[in-house]
Amino acid sequence: MWSPLPSTLCFGLQISLVVMEVEPQLCFCLDLNHGHNLWKTLRVSFIVLFPMFLSTLSLDVRVLRDLVYELEKSLPKNYKHCISSNHSDDYPYSWSFPPYHPSSEKYENTKTCKGQDGKLHANLLCPVDVADVPEGTLPDKQSTEEAIGLLEKMKTSASPFFLAVGYHKPHIPFRYPKEFQKLYPLENITLAPDPHVPDSLPPVAYNPWMDIREREDVQALNISVPYGPIPEDFQRKIRQSYFASVSYLDTQVGHVLSALDDLRLAHNTIIAFTSDHGWALGEHGEWAKYSNFDVATRVPLMLYVPGRTAPLPAAGQKLFPYRDPFDPASDWMDAGRHTEDLVELVSLFPTLAGLAGLPVPPRCPIPSFHVELCREGQNLQKHLQLHDLEEEPDLFGNPRELIAYSQYPRPADFPQWNSDKPSLNDIKVMGYSIRTVDYRYTVWVGFDPSEFLANFSDIHAGELYFVDSDPLQDHNVYNDSQHGGLLHSLRP
Repeated sequence: MWSPLPSTLCFGLQISLVVMEVEPQLCFCLDLNHGHNLWKTLRVSFIVLFPMFLSTLSLDVRVLRDLVYELEKSLPKNYKHCISSNHSDDYPYSWSFPPYHPSSEKYENTKTCKGQDGKLHANLLCPVDVADVPEGTLPDKQSTEEAIGLLEKMKTSASPFFLAVGYHKPHIPFRYPKEFQKLYPLENITLAPDPHVPDSLPPVAYNPWMDIREREDVQALNISVPYGPIPEDFQRKIRQSYFASVSYLDTQVGHVLSALDDLRLAHNTIIAFTSDHGWALGEHGEWAKYSNFDVATRVPLMLYVPGRTAPLPAAGQKLFPYRDPFDPASDWMDAGRHTEDLVELVSLFPTLAGLAGLPVPPRCPIPSFHVELCREGQNLQKHLQLHDLEEEPDLFGNPRELIAYSQYPRPADFPQWNSDKPSLNDIKVMGYSIRTVDYRYTVWVGFDPSEFLANFSDIHAGELYFVDSDPLQDHNVYNDSQHGGLLHSLRP
């Protein structure tokens, strides 16, 4: 029998926050609100989700909004066109109570954005006066209120808990309280550092951001498909609204963490903050998330573990005092410790389990279908240290041995209407990508959706970018003969 468990709080993006109470813990949540359901098609009954794992141990597990959790390596984080577990939110298998859905989320993609013509539109850019929107609130505000209410209930319970809090923003549309625009004056907003489509980018690698084009304000720009650039003044407005949406989201997280302090739960609650994907803001002439570039695959991953990442709070001390972004007198929090090592979201399962004092399932063998329970990813507890890492330079091993994997499907070799979100049967090409500290290598190969098999002898295109000389990944050297030895060593 392990010691009493901490609790865990998990935030996700679109953003996810997990709060788990046991001994410190944390959690991993992925948003699955996208339109093509592989969950049912694949019959992935062999996947055990992290909250499902916790529920078998009699923990109280709860979720706000439609989130998905740890997928096996066969479904990497970029390959997730599903609808939260067949519209069941994976309840009752993973959650103690039916997941909460904000009542106002049904307005997210409706005509609630006031245009310059004074009429309401379904726009990409949608700063609003909250008092004027339906129900007088926004989904993320409702999720924050529900999360705080649940924490108040957990305060009176002796049982450990796992709470996943999923936020919509900065997911499109950028529908957020308009006052957050003031934090990012338009005259200060710059374009992406590399706003043009690279000459060496294979057509199959390009995502034509079709979901952006569907919005009324973008349609009005009459942009050519697939490469037509967005006018520069509108690019700046998109970037402004994205930044404002992130700051709005940050205040919601701040309210939940402040409540955790007020309820005196911060001393025994592990917190994880992460997202399921990045988002291109004009880099490579792309927008949205449908690629294997760093800008689309990298995500925030922040962890708080009482007594490990920060000293335990003293009596009356607040670890997470709320900072008002509109108050110039509000102090900045001290930056936490960070690492440059490559990590993957599949590592959250073993990390959370280990931090909670739970048995960590063994690594999955190949094949793993005969194993009842196994996991991918490494336990990241070694990164969660209070002391100076320079005292133990060999603690983390050789960083050049670390690899992060991602993949993204395409229906064809050239951009078309469904390139960003192809249905399963339309997938003809799969882009497999590895990221090391030195380079990103992506190979686009033929794919059979009926058998879920890639044909690595059928190479459609490739990409190779070196981090030191090309950190923005603008100069594809895949076809340079001088790198032939490296490419040969990377192929299966």
